[in-house]
Amino acid sequence: MHSAKSNERHVMNNHPCFSEAAHKVGGRIHLPVAPDCNVQCGYCVRRFDCVNESRPGVASVILDPQEAIERVEAVIERTGDITAIGIAGPGDPLANEATFETLDLIRRYYPGKIGCVSTNGLALPDRVGDLVASGVRSITVTINAVMPETAAEIYLWVTGPDGEKLRGIEAGRYLLDRQWDGLRMAVEAGLVVKVNTVLIPGVNDLEIPMIAHLAAEYGAHKHNILPLIPQNKFRGATPPTPAQIHEARAAAGEYLSQMTHCKQCRADACGIIGQDRDMETETLMARLGDVYEDSIF
Repeated sequence: MHSAKSNERHVMNNHPCFSEAAHKVGGRIHLPVAPDCNVQCGYCVRRFDCVNESRPGVASVILDPQEAIERVEAVIERTGDITAIGIAGPGDPLANEATFETLDLIRRYYPGKIGCVSTNGLALPDRVGDLVASGVRSITVTINAVMPETAAEIYLWVTGPDGEKLRGIEAGRYLLDRQWDGLRMAVEAGLVVKVNTVLIPGVNDLEIPMIAHLAAEYGAHKHNILPLIPQNKFRGATPPTPAQIHEARAAAGEYLSQMTHCKQCRADACGIIGQDRDMETETLMARLGDVYEDSIF
């Protein structure tokens, strides 16, 4: 494992989600190997074959670990601009053992790339050690509340310690305790941590500065405020305006550096942020290139 300070410098300067400059020249690839989830967010709908949507929770296909590493090879062969290799779903990566099998392959074959994971944080206290052992250098934790009552409005259910589904205040309290403990442990383990927060007007908007404040106190490095995409429980809700997002970032920015170039990527995003390539097409073209070379030589 790199030292905490050198890892922080490297990630903050080179990861396209952490660096405003790096995101223009270095791409990322999300590997959709994690379909299962341990939490049901009220704003989330997970679909595997929805090629015309660009939002978290969407992927065209679920890959096994070996298929995933083959995708990485094909995309890098075709584009050469991949800086970070991440796992962001379409479920929660930490609820899927395939995540750790894939991370081990990334560490083995692409040790120079930044390995990263996005999580709701529920299982994070139990898996920080596994993430570090798998070569992960940065994580994103989605935290949408500081009060259990607010979390109870946002989450439909949360998997409890014995596998039961918790709901309401009990679910909110359990999830928040796990998220903040996991964040603290991740920072102490030397990981670079970004906190994502989905802004839901009238639900959690007043708590966003408090989230940023607490995250900074725990040692998080970056905060990313995302607009609600109305669906599921919140399908009839009004998303925040650009002005509301700007206001939230200004308030939260008093405590923690803000990410402003996020495009709410799919679980199979590929390429430079804002200039996504289709992973299936890039893989196909790489294979066709191999076939072409074989036919010539």
